[in-house]
Amino acid sequence: MKKRLNHLPAQLLAMVIVLVVTVPIALWRDGGTGAAADVAGVALVTLSYVVSSLVIAWTDLKNRQLLLPVALGTYVIKFTIIGLAMWAALNTGWAGLPWMGVAVIVAVIAWMTAHAVWVWRAKIPYVEIQ
Repeated sequence: MKKRLNHLPAQLLAMVIVLVVTVPIALWRDGGTGAAADVAGVALVTLSYVVSSLVIAWTDLKNRQLLLPVALGTYVIKFTIIGLAMWAALNTGWAGLPWMGVAVIVAVIAWMTAHAVWVWRAKIPYVEIQ
């Protein structure tokens, strides 16, 4: 399963970079609430993608025919939970919600960019090498 998760270190490094750049800005702009919301947004995206990666890697290892339905089901469940969490936060009137939303957007873009760069540089064989 480890070889199916070789991409994760690049994405996790990207999330650390996002935090290093955005937390001081959020802290300066809106204090502890902004910084906490920023960390929460990045953590939500990171957890979401790591869970998806683990589920997809495990499914690929156990039964490749189920990969598409399991991956799509994971994404539906994941985005439903994220949407409900954001909606619940919206109804509380929490002042950190704008920072959390921005952090989610920035983290998703950073994660996808890191993944694209990793794929571009990876030596992925077209056939299974024994």
